[in-house]
Amino acid sequence: MTRERTSAAAGPGSAGTMKHRRYVALHALMAAAFIFLLQRYVMRAVPALSLLWALALGGGAAGLAYKQSNR
Repeated sequence: MTRERTSAAAGPGSAGTMKHRRYVALHALMAAAFIFLLQRYVMRAVPALSLLWALALGGGAAGLAYKQSNR
């Protein structure tokens, strides 16, 4: 079995690269929103602390999504 590598075939500025960036950004945004809502409304944390956790874990989610998409 072989995997198709669309990112290797796509040149800079192509639609494949834009699609890749969109999915990484969407993954980070959804993870940050989930963590913010969890911290703020379920765990009753202050908004500043909820935002700090959301930014930290959203950034981590973006890093993981980027590494997974380049495999």
